[in-house]
Parts: sequence; structure tokens; C-alpha cells
Amino acid sequence: MKKIAMFCSAAALIASSFLLNSTVQAQQILDRVVVVVDDGVVLQSQIEQLIKQVKSGQNFNTSNAPSDEVLETQAIERLVLQEIQLQMAERMGIQVDDSQLEQAISSVAENQNMTTAELREKIVNSGMSWAAYRENIRNEVIIQQVQRAAVQQRVSITPQEVNNLVTLINDNQEVQTEYHLAQILIGVNSDAPQAELEKAKERANVVLELLESGNDFSDLAVRSSSGSAALDGGDMGWMTINSMPTLFAEAVDGKSVGDIVGPIRSGIGFHILKVKDKRGEQIVEVQEVEARHILIKPSVILSDNKAKAMLSQYREQIMSGEKTFAELAREHSADPGSASRGGDLGWARPDKYAPEFEQKVETLETDTISEPFRTQFGWHIVEVTDRRIQDATKENKQERAYQMLFSRKFREELDNWQQEIRDQAYIRRVAE
Repeated sequence: MKKIAMFCSAAALIASSFLLNSTVQAQQILDRVVVVVDDGVVLQSQIEQLIKQVKSGQNFNTSNAPSDEVLETQAIERLVLQEIQLQMAERMGIQVDDSQLEQAISSVAENQNMTTAELREKIVNSGMSWAAYRENIRNEVIIQQVQRAAVQQRVSITPQEVNNLVTLINDNQEVQTEYHLAQILIGVNSDAPQAELEKAKERANVVLELLESGNDFSDLAVRSSSGSAALDGGDMGWMTINSMPTLFAEAVDGKSVGDIVGPIRSGIGFHILKVKDKRGEQIVEVQEVEARHILIKPSVILSDNKAKAMLSQYREQIMSGEKTFAELAREHSADPGSASRGGDLGWARPDKYAPEFEQKVETLETDTISEPFRTQFGWHIVEVTDRRIQDATKENKQERAYQMLFSRKFREELDNWQQEIRDQAYIRRVAE
């Protein structure tokens, strides 16, 4: 009887396993390959998930929504480009670990004035699983890293360009104005036949007429744009005249919020822009600290505990008046740059230091010697001797000038690069 029972249990297990496999196979059949992209694929489930995500987004207007066919076309284009870039990331060895992912998700939540828990609740309520959302964010971060690695080497900025732009910033208040732009791109290659160019221009003019008659820009971007941000309502974010592509700068300079400009002809098609918002420059002030420190580096003959104990002893000697901070720094500090100056680091912004050192000088009271603490360089004691607030507007202008130039050139090169990698990829739509 025991053998019969064992046999029946095994038979039941086999039957259960068969039913489970059949169910899994049935589920897999429901998901199918829609596009082959080099060594990868775009699945029907990915397309449906992206469309669902777009429909639950802020830029989607249900009262005037594009057809599912239009949404599917846009979703496929985005997923094809995403797949190409993710395959490049794999070849380049680019990965995003969980700590980087959590930081990215925290930034997304912060930008939406939410906690991570509130963002999670919002995503789940929209019908998307939190795990799928996390993987989408991971892919976005990976793609950003691929783009930076591939495109930034194509961007060259000279010191003279930065200086010239700083002069413009000083002379021209309009240069300091930032524009929040959205774009509709009617794509067409520059070497396309004249008839195709004319057809694309006609489509752009039709879109412009629809906008002028009151149609929503975001809806039309989703319906008509071939730009990479089409499913985001064409949103390009904040840019200054000097950080946006030159063609755009000439078109939107001086325009008011709500203005529509275009069509603007470029090498990749016809652009229609909307000025969603504008904002001006702010004076930048930063805190600087004057500090001095003593550094002891652990080694094979000096343990971590011994290095920490030495600094504790030096601290006691300074506080009792037996030795001065400067004397001990000159005698014992392993930082050659400051030891000869009695440990003096001069004036600096806290964010120029290692994170642990930054946190210490930001919170330490003036004329107080810290307890020993560890950084990547070794063990320290530090004293903040003074603090001051500095006008960093000039320094900020130079940094902004560089970022403006980089942003402009990066955007131009990114569009060209994405078109190149798409043209070079093997892409085949799978028949149903």
C-alpha cells in the first residue's frame, strides 16, 4: 500500500507539473516578439506596458487621445532605440547596482515632491508593478550612461568659447533666461527625395494649423512627433538660449510663454516648438570654511586603531596647551600639501572635500577640534577656524557657460548619434 501511495503521489506531482508547464507555455504564447533588434527583441508585453504607462502619465489627455495604433507606433520606436542602447551598454559593461537605482528613484520622487513610499503607491495604483517600474528606471539610468559615454567624446569645448559666453552673460540679460521647451519633430532625412521633403513639410504645417486652432501640444506630440520625447508630450526640459540647439535659439529668443514657433528645418526633419515656461537668473552665494587638519595614514606597520589613538593623543595635547595644532601638523601630518603650513587648508567650499570630511566641517563649531574620523585617505582631526559667505555668481557663470555649451552640443550630437545607431542596427518587424 505504501508503494501504491508513493506512486499516486508521484503521478499527481507529474500531472501538476504538466499543468503548470502548460499554463506557463500558454502565458508565453500570449506574449510574442514584435520586432527583432540586432541580438534582442521587442515584445508585445513591453509595448502594452509602455502604452499603459503613457496613458497614466500627466501629459496624456484622455478627452483628445491619439489612437492606440499611433501610440503603438511611438512605443515601438522608443523601445527599438532603447533595445539598441541597452545592447550597447551590455557590450560596454555598464551596470547599475541597487544602491544607484535607489538613489535614482529617490531623485524621481523628490522631483515630484513625494517620498519614495508615496511614489510607490502612485505607481502601483496606476496598474504598474513596482518591480517593473524599478527596472524601467534602471534601464533609463543605464541608457543615460551609454549616451554620456558615446556622445560626450564627440563634444569639444574650448576655454575661449566659455570666456566668450561668460561675456555674453554679463552683457546680455536675455542670455540668462531659461526656457522650458516642448517639441514636435516631423522626421525626414536630409538626403530624402524632394517629394518626400515636401510631404514632411506639409505634415508639419498641418500640425502647426492644428496647434493654432487650439489643439493640445502634448497630445499632438504623442500623435505626430518622431522625436525621442514624443511619449512625454515632446517635453525637452529647461534650457537657456546657449544650451539649446542653435536653430532653436534663434527661433525662441525673446518669445513669450505659450508661443509656438516653427516649422524649423534641420538635418533630421521639421521642428515645431512651444515655450511652456520661462525663468531668470539668481545670485549664487556659497559658504566657505577655513580649516586645518592633521592626517595619519594607516599602513602595514601602523594599524587603523593605532592611527586613531595617535590622533586622540594629539588632540589632548592641543587642548591641554602642551602642543599647538600647527606644531603637531608639521611634525606628524601625512598631508604634504598642508603639513608645511601647520595643517592649514585655506578657504574652500565644503563640497570640495571627501564626503566624511565635508560633513565634519559643515557641522563642526568654529574653533573646535573634532574627534578622530576616517575618510578614504586615512584618519583625521580637523578644526574649522572661520566661516564666510561668498558671492559665487562669477564662478557659477563660468560653470553655467560650460554647461550651456556642453548641453547644446550634446543635444545636437545625441540626435545625430541616435539616428546613426538606428540606421546601423538590424531591425525587422515580425509578421503576426
